[in-house]
Amino acid sequence: MTALTRLESRPAHEHAITVAGGVKSLYEQLLLSDNNDAQKHALAGCFLQEQLQQAAHLPEQMPRDLSTLQNWVEQHSVDVARQYADYLKQRKAGGARQFFSNKAHALFFLQAVTPTKLVDGAWLYGLLRHWRDPRFDGLLCTYLEELGEGNPAQNHVVIYRKLLAEHGLQDTAALADERYLQGAIQLALGYCADEYLPEVIGYNLGYEQLPLHLLISAYELSELGIDPLYFTLHVTIDNASTGHAHKAVQSVLQLLPVEGDRDDFLRRVALGYQLNDLGLGSRAIIESFDLDSEVLSMLERKRPFGQHMHSDYSRFEGKTVNQWLSSPEQLPGLLTALENKGWIKRHQNPKASHFWQLIDGAGAAMFGVFSPYEKQLLHDWIAGDWKSGRPVAAVRRGSSVTAQTPVPDTDPDIQHLQTALNGLSGHEQMPVLMPWLSPHRHAHPAGLLATRRFIELKSSLL
Repeated sequence: MTALTRLESRPAHEHAITVAGGVKSLYEQLLLSDNNDAQKHALAGCFLQEQLQQAAHLPEQMPRDLSTLQNWVEQHSVDVARQYADYLKQRKAGGARQFFSNKAHALFFLQAVTPTKLVDGAWLYGLLRHWRDPRFDGLLCTYLEELGEGNPAQNHVVIYRKLLAEHGLQDTAALADERYLQGAIQLALGYCADEYLPEVIGYNLGYEQLPLHLLISAYELSELGIDPLYFTLHVTIDNASTGHAHKAVQSVLQLLPVEGDRDDFLRRVALGYQLNDLGLGSRAIIESFDLDSEVLSMLERKRPFGQHMHSDYSRFEGKTVNQWLSSPEQLPGLLTALENKGWIKRHQNPKASHFWQLIDGAGAAMFGVFSPYEKQLLHDWIAGDWKSGRPVAAVRRGSSVTAQTPVPDTDPDIQHLQTALNGLSGHEQMPVLMPWLSPHRHAHPAGLLATRRFIELKSSLL
């Protein structure tokens, strides 16, 4: 069993997080704060030490015999392809989806993994300064492709942000601290890339192998009418033949010291690989979904805003809506009361429920009260075992990333960047451009422009 397979399947309670102040806070400081890189480096280094100590207790999976490394990665790819073929055979024989019980379940997953997806590739950011060294070409190529090479339609973070916006998933305030662990690890490696180069190489080797869950997720998202572009894009670029997985193997070989303690270098590479096993894996997140609990949690988040907004006209079992919303303990009773009143008809077409009619449609009395995701939770909870019998409309590949309107030169960030570059030689421009390729900036218009310029200069100056 590979480390990636274990990451997908391990229990959700494993590998407790011990970061003081919480991982979410650290994640936001590394990604969003105005601290300079030196401050972020110090913060990231302390965090990495904690995570590496935990990773050291995990079974080592990466082979130390480098002559077998490429075959090992290729065999993993073959195993995943075989398992996916078995999955497709089962589905074509009429088997049910293995991951997502309904659309709300899929949206729950997309929101839960947001902290990791919005820093895609961040572990390689700190290697940009090695752009002259051909040994780093594979790693830099991987990072620049994660950035879409400056094309917003291919930038992974831009794509995921659009996916979140399409389904009303941008509000991640309620996400548990543990959801931020892998994203924080990626950011920390990016800010400590030189000090932890072997660990960066090892983490990259593990992360860029194609996992089975990516293939199944893409298939089932498409079935549910959710654009799978973000996932299918990774299926193609993470291949073991010429893609990121292959480049990851080559980077291990090319950056292995010619002299010095090669065994220690490989030990650290293997330890970096094991960092992929910390935190919740995709399967654990998927399996943690409980529709009843999610509906109640959603209503509890909205309860403070709605407990004084309803009239006393309607009463359910002797209580007004405001009275039902006065405490979280009463929410299950409110749902039961709505069912008893006939306002909610479980396991039927939601359109038959008066409560659904109040929230769905432009003329609905509660139009806009619930986000698209919140409405999907309510829809699927009401529907229950009911099946519409109608297939979900097919999704056009790439539909979540539409043509981009050119950003005008009056954009303040673009103006700032162009002013900073003005009059500098190509070599002098490179260090000015690099901060704009950071995890926080690269998906913004000036960051996309900087990425294109960085690639152009890298090609012409070497």
